[in-house]
Amino acid sequence: MAPWCWFDAAADGPPAPIDEHDRPARPQLVYPLGDPPPAGEAREIAPGVYWVRMPLPFALNHINLWLLRDGDGWTLVDCGFGIDATLALWEQIFATRLEGKKILRIIVTHYHPDHVGCAGWLQQRWNCEVWMTETEYLSAHAAIVDGGGDSMGRAEELFRRHGLTGERLQSNAVRKSNYKKGVPSLPQAFRRILEGDEISIDGQSWKVIVGRGHAPEHAMLYCAAQNVMISGDQVLPKITTNVGVWPSQPNGNPLKLFLDSMNKFTGLPGDVLILPSHGPVFRGLHERLAQLKHHHDERLAEVVEACVEPKT
Repeated sequence: MAPWCWFDAAADGPPAPIDEHDRPARPQLVYPLGDPPPAGEAREIAPGVYWVRMPLPFALNHINLWLLRDGDGWTLVDCGFGIDATLALWEQIFATRLEGKKILRIIVTHYHPDHVGCAGWLQQRWNCEVWMTETEYLSAHAAIVDGGGDSMGRAEELFRRHGLTGERLQSNAVRKSNYKKGVPSLPQAFRRILEGDEISIDGQSWKVIVGRGHAPEHAMLYCAAQNVMISGDQVLPKITTNVGVWPSQPNGNPLKLFLDSMNKFTGLPGDVLILPSHGPVFRGLHERLAQLKHHHDERLAEVVEACVEPKT
């Protein structure tokens, strides 16, 4: 599976069914905002915080992006998949929703194409800075050249070492990297953000929280004054974030990194409003983290059970 096609669930649909036997009852998440805004629109969901939804050409057919009022301009968080349809929708928003103000900066949560795809175009369009963690910036530049060490040739060798043979191996071998399809250009300079940084946006502090496992140095933003967190792909309400081992790091343990990253949220309020990259805006962060941990416990138990005797 390519790192830019992460989900096999339908958009806004539930995770793939798993055995519900003995599942402990858990509180339900709350979705306070109803339906998302139409493509090309921007809806205010908290003071100065606007929800934008852009289409994606995948089974997961959308991404949520965020416009933050910022003094005499705007800060944009994530960019959308870099195709003509997205650019046209951005121009529609610029013409109708910016109140004559400029985009002052772009914050990119991580390097996947639906998040960074329009960053190069937007940077040139508005002559503004792109803010990212360093690892995500470098990962984007590596991926656009050769898949960041995850070319299909390397992937084929990884699959072969783990027992994949015959037609299934050949079907993977014919796949090509499509990173460039969603990332026509990248910023050639950036401003680095770090864990714990406090970014002032419209006079309010947004703290950078770094998560791992889905992407190497995924940035999230938490505003205590608004009780809002932009969670990117790190915490999603209805589908589970893809966590993959890639050929460039065949002995990595990304699931441990992902689960360990959940500890970053233990001190956040239980009613924090979560703005995810996919699915609806929700409340119930700690309930969702418990669901994700339980889900991975179940799936790991299935793996252990499958290892009782040799299998392909």
